[in-house]
Amino acid sequence: MSDREQFLISEEPYYREVHKEIELYEAAYAVRMPLMLKGPTGCGKTRFIEYMAWKLGRPLITVACNEDMTASDLIGRFLLDANGTRWQDGPLTTAARIGAICYLDEVVEARQDTTVVIHPLTDHRRTLLLDKKGELISAHPDFQLVISYNPGYQNLMKDLKQSTKQRFGALDFDYPSADIESEIIAHETGLEQEAASKLVQIAHRGRNLKGHGLDEGISTRLLVYAGQLVAKGIDPKAACQMTLVRPLTDDPDMRDTLDAAVSTFF
Repeated sequence: MSDREQFLISEEPYYREVHKEIELYEAAYAVRMPLMLKGPTGCGKTRFIEYMAWKLGRPLITVACNEDMTASDLIGRFLLDANGTRWQDGPLTTAARIGAICYLDEVVEARQDTTVVIHPLTDHRRTLLLDKKGELISAHPDFQLVISYNPGYQNLMKDLKQSTKQRFGALDFDYPSADIESEIIAHETGLEQEAASKLVQIAHRGRNLKGHGLDEGISTRLLVYAGQLVAKGIDPKAACQMTLVRPLTDDPDMRDTLDAAVSTFF
């Protein structure tokens, strides 16, 4: 299997379009525009980019960014082996070489001195300098850089620099409308529409508490987890407590409030 083939998505991921984002992405990819996906945790950003990579027939390399990630983690480094040292490409370098879509998930979690290495790949140069190796890579014609982050978590101490933001087009994502989200839950879990709709109503109660005791609302991803447990025969109230309440907060009063919302529907 070639490097390119191992990163191809073989089966179609389920994705429900909300606001013509598929058409917009296809146009952006046609001109290889770097893209920024902005939206809350678990609202479908990663699923969207997986679907688009499948639809376009392009390899996808995903990097989960974190505060300890260095430029070498993205670009590559020399490693020791039995024969001495050898160069190991990082995921960004691999993507640039083979013409993959490189998806940097939650990019603001990475240090700013790390994210600046992507700048030459996001303008007319489309190059990547491997300074430790003394090599300048010209990105494959199919290469595209996509980043994502959750604006709700950002503050003055942790945000993208304007010099980085203005290298990207942007698509806003949010939780779908109630009917579409119910459809997604039913499709992903096999639940009846009525049960899926109840889960979505609980989520809406929880999302109204964001900024009033909760840092983040109940995500579509968590609703899928709850639906999967219910579909396996778990009591709906217990399933919701496990997936929609306990992961979000340890505050006793907030747990009671969310538990009451669950009891309203189940």
